Amino acid sequence: MKSKPYLELADVKKIAAAAEAEAQRNNWAVTIAIADDGGHLLHLARLDGAPAVSSYIAPAKARTSALGRRDSKVYEDIINGGRHAFLTAPEIEGMLEGGVAIVKDGQCLGAVGVSGVKSNEDAQIARAGIAALGLN
Repeated sequence: MKSKPYLELADVKKIAAAAEAEAQRNNWAVTIAIADDGGHLLHLARLDGAPAVSSYIAPAKARTSALGRRDSKVYEDIINGGRHAFLTAPEIEGMLEGGVAIVKDGQCLGAVGVSGVKSNEDAQIARAGIAALGLN
């Protein structure tokens, strides 16, 4: 039987603080969501001024990235590449850039999803959070 790492509350707090700091440094009003490897929500913070809909989009991006074990941008690229049938994939709703998988030693521990600014900026915030754990 194999063992695998998982996110602890202290890890989630580090990711959240670093992601929020990145957003505030850039004056970006976003929602930040962190999910475990099963896509279950561990943290949600809607920063002041973030659009209401971002509180739905950020967790969807995190869940999609965690379940797929890859960044949510992969799915956006698949759809933009013409494979529109992928929109019917079950349990995958956040198929936009901004969900970033948290990977350690080849194992997906979960994901960070961000929504509220340009998609590449959402991903930048998510990556800054993950970097707080020494991961990229």
